[in-house]
This record gives sequence, structure tokens and C-alpha cells, in this order.
Amino acid sequence: MPGQAVFADDVIAAFDRARILGVRAGATHRFTGVWVVVVEGRPFVRSWNDKPTGWFRAFKREPGGAVQLGDRELPVRTAIVRNARIRDAVTAAYAAKYATKASKKWVDGFREPSRLLTTLELCPSGSGR
Repeated sequence: MPGQAVFADDVIAAFDRARILGVRAGATHRFTGVWVVVVEGRPFVRSWNDKPTGWFRAFKREPGGAVQLGDRELPVRTAIVRNARIRDAVTAAYAAKYATKASKKWVDGFREPSRLLTTLELCPSGSGR
């Protein structure tokens, strides 16, 4: 959408290269390692466990936070992905990026309907996306 903040191309490329990303909701939640994928030039994460004390619920309560991307810490806001087409594209991106035999269990698990609903888009802090 016009006028919305987007990550710079080099940051998107770093998200795309990253195997593990540290995410932290708010300023006090600890960083947790998660898988990240890029779809349509935008970074997405998905939670394996939707626990009351987990990072996904923390972001639902407080969408602002930070990510650790390589040696950088970037402020972010998150947005729950409601669009089924984007969620399906994220699922396909996980299967393509994490295509090892050891990752298969996790990639297959990310297809579970309850896990699809934990898909978050990462946006630069201050973005309304």
C-alpha cells in the first residue's frame, strides 16, 4: 500500500538468507529463535506452539518488538495474516526454504490449520501494515 513503511532491499535479502531469526515482543519478552520466510518481498514468521506465555501471544498483546537479524537488532511491528492466499504462500515458502529431511516434520506441521492462524508479517516499526 502506498505510504506504508517497508524494509530496505538489503534487509529483505538478509531475512531471506537467515535460517533462524530472533524475535522479541515488547521490550521485556526474551528473544526466541524462529524460522523466517520472505513472500512477495515481505518477511513472515509462524509459531509452532500457541502457548499463553509464548512469543506469538506476546505479539498479539503487544505488536511492537524487535528482531535479531545477523548482528543487527531491528524494531518491528507485527500483523496477523488473515489472507489465506498469503498464508498458503508462506507455507510453500517454508517447504522450499527448509527442504531438508530433518526439517520435514516441522514443515509438515506448519500446514496444520491451527498453526496457519499464527502467521505474522514483520513490518518496520511504525508501519501500519
